[in-house]
Amino acid sequence: MTSITSLLVANRGEIACRVMRTAKAMGLTTVAVHSAIDRDARHAREADLRVDLGGSKASDSYLAIDKIIAAARDSGAQAIHPGYGFLSENAEFARAIEAAGLIFLGPPASAIDAMGSKSAAKALMESAGVPLVPGYHGQAQDLETFRTAAARIGYPVLLKASAGGGGKGMKVVEREGDLADALASAQREAQSSFGDSRMLVEKYVLQPRHVEIQVFADQHGHCLYLNERDCSIQRRHQKVVEEAPAPGLPAELRQAMGEAAVKAALAIGYVGAGTVEFLLDARGEFFFMEMNTRLQVEHPVTEAITGLDLVAWQIRVAQGEPLPLAQAQVPLHGHAIEVRLYAEDPDNAFLPATGTLALYRESAPGPGRRVDSGVSEGDQVSPFYDPMLGKLIAWGETREQARLRLLSMLDEFSVGGVRTNLAFLRRIIGHPAFAAAELDTGFIPRHQAQLLPAAGVLPPAFWQAAAAALLPSPGNDPWSAASGLRLGLPSETVVAVRCRDQHQVVHLASGAATPTAYRRGDTVYLPWQGEVYPVNLFDAIAEADEGHSHQGGLNAPMNGSIVRVLVSAGQSVDAGTALVVLEAMKMEHSIRAPQAGLVKALHCTEGDMVTEGSVLVEMEA
Repeated sequence: MTSITSLLVANRGEIACRVMRTAKAMGLTTVAVHSAIDRDARHAREADLRVDLGGSKASDSYLAIDKIIAAARDSGAQAIHPGYGFLSENAEFARAIEAAGLIFLGPPASAIDAMGSKSAAKALMESAGVPLVPGYHGQAQDLETFRTAAARIGYPVLLKASAGGGGKGMKVVEREGDLADALASAQREAQSSFGDSRMLVEKYVLQPRHVEIQVFADQHGHCLYLNERDCSIQRRHQKVVEEAPAPGLPAELRQAMGEAAVKAALAIGYVGAGTVEFLLDARGEFFFMEMNTRLQVEHPVTEAITGLDLVAWQIRVAQGEPLPLAQAQVPLHGHAIEVRLYAEDPDNAFLPATGTLALYRESAPGPGRRVDSGVSEGDQVSPFYDPMLGKLIAWGETREQARLRLLSMLDEFSVGGVRTNLAFLRRIIGHPAFAAAELDTGFIPRHQAQLLPAAGVLPPAFWQAAAAALLPSPGNDPWSAASGLRLGLPSETVVAVRCRDQHQVVHLASGAATPTAYRRGDTVYLPWQGEVYPVNLFDAIAEADEGHSHQGGLNAPMNGSIVRVLVSAGQSVDAGTALVVLEAMKMEHSIRAPQAGLVKALHCTEGDMVTEGSVLVEMEA
């Protein structure tokens, strides 16, 4: 057997930190790689050694195979862990590692080839007798082929990147007229994220559950499944909440799905950690979707219910050790739930958010509580990578105990300076339908009114709390006292408060209770009903003097790059017409005309990097 003493993690963020945590516990030297923009990122700070790959975009750093191989050689690393995303399911990367005489902590390149293409994987599953969702998985990639296939399958259909995952390159198409634009956009996303624009199309199954099986195989022909996870709650085809085991899944169905997953892994000579994903309908029938030939984001819930460390298993299997358990010995204790914390704005179609984490406070540690994160207070969230900040995982003897524990963790978590989905997650976990385990992939749209309430006027109690938080503590300085002298009247202080696009003049009574809040410079971050609000003192005169942006301008909603300009100056457009396509964090976002009008001026061209708030297009009614 080969002994690994030094491990390079070819990734960033929370997964790099998580892999290095186990590697260090096993006595290994850890090596981080980072882009120029990630030079001071947490994963780079925590590694024993670090190598600068240069560049900012993933294509110049985390996707540059030659640079990563050179980094392993230069640092003396014997093995490479790919994490997830980036090159984790790239067969050429696995081959390059093997050719360099290094150890890849993943399956053989041949297994990645077999399952890395969704189309090839579905063909393999079909020959193995695993039921498939109706679709087209062929080589021809022209629009007419997809139009014919979609018509045969019947709308709505789902376009998916053949080499992809994580919701990238995935589009739901409701009618034929939308197919061409959706296909072109999905192909661009797929090429940007995976270097492969090939697509497949499937019937869009209504109200399915997304249930996946964790498999593990060694180099000696042994393979087992480590129970299942329910990942049904998703937004934009990306998982938000995951739990294990799947609520309400009968033992015989767990066994049938597990055995099908093991059969798939053995058929391709699989080695290491992998996940076989299924759609499960209300009748208990399951359909193969794909196999992810890597460790999954949601692996901690499996670790919580089995008591196993899957990264440690990956390292031991890569060294040639056999699996330590037989199938009948796989534990299943209690229940675990995980939520993904993203830098994004749920009130604005979940657009990724960028900026500085001016405030970042994690939940307190304790039994049944786990936080896997890749950031610290003061870190920058850039537009170049996936916007996930970390994960909160709670375990309990029962599902309800885990749910309540997770609610408590979410209440303790505070993030400021960058918009996040923290309050949105709190509303999901606290929703009666989630408590009742009424799960399917339509959960978020079905309960949108409760999960994504329209932003309204903040209540008087909020402004009182904000004013109290903004005033300095009196301490021993009489000139900094919060109260004012009012002869014959109750003592009070008048405070002008601003929160985002709202402001209020508050009459704060003497002795008002000071709430829990966090001051960072001139901004105070106030936790309020599951969300953290930035509040400042408001100067109406100064605000009026600041000027304004271009009249009628459409601004960039986030930092990113312009991938398409669809109109020209002087062109008349209808309301809803796509004007510019912006790419940020591997996803495309269309800037559309809010009303019919004339394109007065364009302030961007294809290939431009733009900052949040910059004017892209000027319109005239």
